[in-house]
Amino acid sequence: EAGERVNLLAQLDTIDPLAVLHTDFTELVYATGKAELMALVDHTSKVIPGWAVGKHGDTELALRAWAAARRWLRRHDWPIKGLIVHHDQDPVYTGYGWTGQLLRRDHARLSYTLDGCRGNTEMESFHSRFKSENRSLLLDAAKLAELVRIVGQRITYYNHRRRHSALGNLAPMD
Repeated sequence: EAGERVNLLAQLDTIDPLAVLHTDFTELVYATGKAELMALVDHTSKVIPGWAVGKHGDTELALRAWAAARRWLRRHDWPIKGLIVHHDQDPVYTGYGWTGQLLRRDHARLSYTLDGCRGNTEMESFHSRFKSENRSLLLDAAKLAELVRIVGQRITYYNHRRRHSALGNLAPMD
């Protein structure tokens, strides 16, 4: 029912705010271990409507991040139907749990990078900046719960205060 894997992003001439969300997993190192972060980042506004942190980058973590994004989009009266979610071809993103939720239940559209991380540069760029800018804070987290709290604080900062040159030095929510 999902059809062929296709890069919908490559077919767009212009991208409106909150029309395309990028996502992927990245490893976070903290004082006593490692965890995975999955965030969804808007292509145009750079806002992060949803994210989740957990021990494993699996379908359950992905669906928690998506549920957070859905709640955020609904709070802001933004439609989910037709929204493009762009990611790689990791088994999480091709499996029944993810595709069933996004395609069948939420009526979003899935877009796949067809050339690995080179096809999801928005997400790779976010991960790189997020980890380098917050490295010492992340490394200070003694437990997973503390890491989750720190990530939440930093994403709130990112959405509401951090200036982006691509946005004319405005924060995403501005």
